[in-house]
Amino acid sequence: MLQLRLVVPSAVREPVERFLLDDPRVVNLVVIADAALDPPGDAVSCDVAREGASDIIARLRELGLDDGGTVAIQDIVASPSRAARRAERAAPGNPDDGVVWDIVTDTAFEQVRPSWTFYAFLTLATMIASIAVIEDSSILVVGAMVVGPEYGAVSGVALGLAMLHRHLIGGGARLLLFGFTFAILVTAAFALVWAALGWIDGDTLSAPRPQTGFIWRPDHWSIVVAVLAGIAGTLSLTAGRTAVLVGVFISVTTVPAAGNLALALALADPSELRGSAEQLLINLVGMIAAGTIVLVLQRWVWRRWGRLVRFNARGRLTRPGGGS
Repeated sequence: MLQLRLVVPSAVREPVERFLLDDPRVVNLVVIADAALDPPGDAVSCDVAREGASDIIARLRELGLDDGGTVAIQDIVASPSRAARRAERAAPGNPDDGVVWDIVTDTAFEQVRPSWTFYAFLTLATMIASIAVIEDSSILVVGAMVVGPEYGAVSGVALGLAMLHRHLIGGGARLLLFGFTFAILVTAAFALVWAALGWIDGDTLSAPRPQTGFIWRPDHWSIVVAVLAGIAGTLSLTAGRTAVLVGVFISVTTVPAAGNLALALALADPSELRGSAEQLLINLVGMIAAGTIVLVLQRWVWRRWGRLVRFNARGRLTRPGGGS
């Protein structure tokens, strides 16, 4: 279940509150007349079945709630009541499959916004990855993958492409470009210091590296893994299963490739430089492409599903063509 907190302006008070009262997917409806001050209107809260939330919010917008009103969405950890179970049964589908597009979109806008923490974590992850290459340590590779924050920007670009939203596409692309450029240059600068101290030399990258050699040698499996990771990451974000993202982080070699690229840049190794750049690009493009396709399909399915499960004013299930 999700909780909606609304400010309903007086101009749309009657249709909005009547819709919420009549919709069986909505429970625990509370209306405090004229309690909201900024913006002015009724303070309204209700709980809705997750799989019906996107459709309910869309209907509220159609009724004019956006004109002077507000909507806030909050997760409910548990709602052990018969009324809540009835609301869940009234919304076709499984709650785990429910996509709340407003949450997905709002999250994407936050993730493509540049911040010093993004640059810091990406730089730290790239430096860890470079040390993993030096030490030929698969454990450090995994650690670098988990620390890397880049998937938020990747998913933002994918959502922007799916929605044809230039701000998301441009914001995510710039964040990835500037973020990886900054992280690679900083790591390369540290690598020059390590070289000056004698900790690494020109033979560091050419030495046998059975645990990390794959980082700079992309092949057809790199494309397959990037696509599968993009699909898994997108599904985890739309379904609200963020724990799955850890597996996605561990499966793709974006950050390790950036770390290897930084070392190759510092040690002037053109073959490793080219291979690392290709690996990084393949993973980013593969994840973005797969994520975009999944989001387009999900939006198409949910639009059709939303039309099939819309309720009329008396709470009866209405289908296209007038059937119920």
